[in-house]
Amino acid sequence: MNEVILLKNGEIVLKGLNRRKFEDMLIKTTRRRLSALGEWRLTAAQSTIIAKPSDEGTDLDAAVSICRKIFGFAGLSRALTLPKDFEAILSATGSYLSDELSSVSTFKVCAKRSDKKFPLTSPEICSILGNRLLEEHPHLSVDVHNPDIVVNIEIRDDAAFVHGTQLKGAGGMPTGSSGKAAVLISGGIDSPVAAWMMAKRGLQLTAVHFASPPYTGERAEMKVRSLLEKISLYSGPISFFTVPFTEIQEQIKDNCPEELSTVIMRRFMMKISAVIAADNDCGALITGESVGQVASQTLHALACTDAAVSMPVFRPLIGMDKDEVVAAARRIGTFDISVLPYEDCCTVFTPKHPRTRPKLKYVESAESALDTDKLVNDAADGAQRSVIDGLRM
Repeated sequence: MNEVILLKNGEIVLKGLNRRKFEDMLIKTTRRRLSALGEWRLTAAQSTIIAKPSDEGTDLDAAVSICRKIFGFAGLSRALTLPKDFEAILSATGSYLSDELSSVSTFKVCAKRSDKKFPLTSPEICSILGNRLLEEHPHLSVDVHNPDIVVNIEIRDDAAFVHGTQLKGAGGMPTGSSGKAAVLISGGIDSPVAAWMMAKRGLQLTAVHFASPPYTGERAEMKVRSLLEKISLYSGPISFFTVPFTEIQEQIKDNCPEELSTVIMRRFMMKISAVIAADNDCGALITGESVGQVASQTLHALACTDAAVSMPVFRPLIGMDKDEVVAAARRIGTFDISVLPYEDCCTVFTPKHPRTRPKLKYVESAESALDTDKLVNDAADGAQRSVIDGLRM
């Protein structure tokens, strides 16, 4: 059986003269992601990338599962390739979609005729094929408004394709098409969702995690790795830096006002992340902060945090409430990992009464008690790098 996967491009179809560049990136990403299942021939035509396996025994269900997580595709379908002969299409459609048609009650036929030289019009294809399917599957009825299955016929330049209802793709932009950014990643619910959202916009991710042994243990870091494995199923490989943060937190505790300690800690995280980001060609930082969620995320606190770095800071969750973030975490598969009860460094030395309206001049004055540059550079130099790729685990 000559089967392929039809991958329908998303918003890159709007890219005008740059469209081919984005398509090439998407093809490269798709080939690399599918390589775990063997070799594939990928061709671009008419806003679609056609993925054909070299081996007919390739697991196409697994391939479809992988492709549904590739940013850049609006939809996809497992499809049968046929010659552009209507008798061949009539003969093959019912048997190819037999399992799906047997398990539903209603259907409709949708035909797209890119090759205008094909002798039948789209309405004629729909009418004739629809009648044939009703004869072959008498339990079916036609519902053009809300069918259980859509039988799709695509008449393209080189071949005809038959497939069922199109599956929804991940959407967004191809990985790396928007540059690189470093995400501050904890073991909580928010930052993994923020990472996923910015990866969807075409950013290649570098992840920075802060560990504070002995206050945080190895299981806390493994939790973060598990979260990144989930995200990497969508984003592709992620460079992961684990930063030693114990000394900095102890220095803050011993030398700075307790009520400002959380803001100062966040500023150090931003400074260290900015150093790592610059060293890895990242043009921005990403955090999971949301206005008003905790004391360090008030407008005043966020302003103090932003003042610590010169590069842009993306906060995709900034206007979302917790229920919305939790729903997103469940959807992408990170929620159950995020709620595992392991400490992260953000919960270490938490002040009883944090300042919710800190002023930058007082925060900077408090920081002056510390050798900030040395602490930042030592922490960045001591970061341990690895690569997380959920498809290669």
